[in-house]
Amino acid sequence: MLSLHTAQRRAPSRKRQPARIGLAIAGGGPIGGMYELGALRALDEAFEGLDINDLDGYVGVSSGAFLAAGLANRITTDEMCRVFITGDSRDIQFRPETFLRPALYEYLQRAASLPRLTIDWWRGLLLDPRNARWSDIIERFGGLVPTGLFDNTEVERFMRGVFNRRGRSNDFRELPNKLFVVAVELDNGEPVVFGSEGWDDVPISQAVQASAALPGLYPPVELRGRHYVDGALRRTLHASVLLERGIDLLIGINPLVPFNSSGNGAKNAMHHRLAEGGLPAVLSQTFRSLLQSRMQVGLAKYTQQYPDVDQLVFEANSDDGELFHTNLFSFASRRRVCQQAYRHTLEELRRRADELRPALAANGIRLRDEILNDPHRTILSGLAPLPPRGTETTARLRRALEDTERVIAKRTHRRRSRRLSA
Repeated sequence: MLSLHTAQRRAPSRKRQPARIGLAIAGGGPIGGMYELGALRALDEAFEGLDINDLDGYVGVSSGAFLAAGLANRITTDEMCRVFITGDSRDIQFRPETFLRPALYEYLQRAASLPRLTIDWWRGLLLDPRNARWSDIIERFGGLVPTGLFDNTEVERFMRGVFNRRGRSNDFRELPNKLFVVAVELDNGEPVVFGSEGWDDVPISQAVQASAALPGLYPPVELRGRHYVDGALRRTLHASVLLERGIDLLIGINPLVPFNSSGNGAKNAMHHRLAEGGLPAVLSQTFRSLLQSRMQVGLAKYTQQYPDVDQLVFEANSDDGELFHTNLFSFASRRRVCQQAYRHTLEELRRRADELRPALAANGIRLRDEILNDPHRTILSGLAPLPPRGTETTARLRRALEDTERVIAKRTHRRRSRRLSA
């Protein structure tokens, strides 16, 4: 599903210089991240003139922060598919159990406070038995409940290892393109934009860890003496972070939409009564509805505030029952979900092609019809052959050569645009 808002007016300068393009990626748990990867791979292949690893700005929230940080670090969608789908990457070894390790340290830490809490409770009961209430017991012993089921320190360690080698960087200030990662400060509910001024000294791996700390699943992340949790608690895309910096085209991806059980894609009759799925189904539908409605309100507001910006936001199909009923932490489903997102995105681009072409052309992008019209294409069809196994030195040299090629391509495009507008 594509939400398209074309610019009501475009600045004349856009005809003389390359468009400034930003990418905003929402959260959605591991499966939402895999859906986003499939959509990104489709856009990467179908958009000619778009270098998805060399955009003017990236903003990521929760699982979207993983992908945004990877793209800004020049990890291609090709390589991401090898890391998460085929598993044959010669550079990054992904293990699902890294994201699902129980938070044993916090369990023990909370349990250690049980004797003290018990003594305090008994003392209060003996001194003032008339005022003892069940609500007091719940409040007093609520601190024993862990803030998260899984440990996210290993997640941070994994990302730190990836970003600190082969010419990549774990420092926002060293990236060639702007990257922003959004989290929410737990104690006041305010969003914090890591990568912005004053927050760009925080390591990228820690910023992503904080942005993905969904309460109940992962513990809050402590940085500078404060605790931070999932950035989606305030906004879905946080696209304003990019819009405020003067981009011409916004591309957004949101994998979590409410399920429409009466849609054409809903195949199983049980989908018509979500309540039969119990509390998990009800909470999932509620969470998805809140995220999407909040995003739609934001996009409508952005259309008024930024009339010279084209907005393309890709979402999952609302009648995709298979995606809705897939466990958000089911890594075994990641290949199927990726392929599903890849095909859905290509189909949406093909269906809306005539409507999209003018807005894309205004930003120097052309649709590759040979990609859109290939009915047998899969997410793995366009993967390049595995590169030879190289050393750290050769990887850094390859990175430097790629950066040089990008600079030359930009200058060539700028000269061609000036000649056409002259």
